[in-house]
Amino acid sequence: MKNLIGLLIVAISFISCNSDKKKSDPYQNVQHASKAINHVGKKLMETNCYTCHSPSASKTNRIGPPMVAIKKHYINSETSKEDFIASMQAWIKNPNEKDAKMPGAVRRYGVMPKQYFPENTIAQIAAYMYDYEIEQPNWFKKHFNEERGTSLQNGQQIKQVAQQSTSNFEDLSYSERGLKYALATKAVLGKNLRGTIQKKGVLEALTFCNERAYPLTDSMSVVHKAMIKRVSDKPRNPSNKATSEELNYINTFKQVIANNEEPSPIVKESKDLVRVYYPITTNTMCLQCHGKPNETLNETTLNRINKLYPKDKAIGYNVNEVRGIWSITYHK
Repeated sequence: MKNLIGLLIVAISFISCNSDKKKSDPYQNVQHASKAINHVGKKLMETNCYTCHSPSASKTNRIGPPMVAIKKHYINSETSKEDFIASMQAWIKNPNEKDAKMPGAVRRYGVMPKQYFPENTIAQIAAYMYDYEIEQPNWFKKHFNEERGTSLQNGQQIKQVAQQSTSNFEDLSYSERGLKYALATKAVLGKNLRGTIQKKGVLEALTFCNERAYPLTDSMSVVHKAMIKRVSDKPRNPSNKATSEELNYINTFKQVIANNEEPSPIVKESKDLVRVYYPITTNTMCLQCHGKPNETLNETTLNRINKLYPKDKAIGYNVNEVRGIWSITYHK
């Protein structure tokens, strides 16, 4: 009997040691980090969400809460992966103040504009958020602890790998590099535009677009050493008129969006240059200046548009329509 008890103790100790070893195995940690970096939901989150929810924006210079805040407010010890994905799908389909689980964020930033995404896109983003620690702003841990009185897991290894994978755009593929240039510029313009709407209203936002959109885009071109343009088949400013080649790409993206598919950058290479194209789509915020007259576009705003842009064609849109494309050109 004593021998049997002794064997059981040894066996339990062996299992316990192996379990502890697994938990701290550096190789498994690296594998986990690698899976996080290569998860399709990570790229989709960066592409579709980071314009408003970027982890790199400061606490005082944001237009939406970071994605990690959304995760922490939606997931607790009783939340299943399926529940979280369903919650994300429901919110994206109908963002509204009544159902918001982050009332503080709504008070500060307003309800997010309604946007259309393929259900599979939202499911993959939510799955990534649920399964992995995601990058968070430096200020977030203290902020969340003060708000909830709880501690956050660090996830430092994954964060470091993520930072290394995105720190140098020149190490990316041509399509990824062009997309990063477009999204970085979109984030700058979006932050300033939405901030102006929230603080000063739609009419002032039109003035911002008229006076500041081009200089900001040009500044981003200088930063990234690339030619960054926004072009359209229905331009507001004639300078944004698409070429015949760009019109073909606009029509291609219109078909992709109409099919409820996730768009991918179009890449065209020449001997020394790379050109990358990616769609610009409408959401509810866009319709305040680009919607249908007397429906989503009111008469006062339309009069200001006609004064600032006498040749304007950029109205009449619904949500989730292609309003134009990013046209990015850079040297190989």
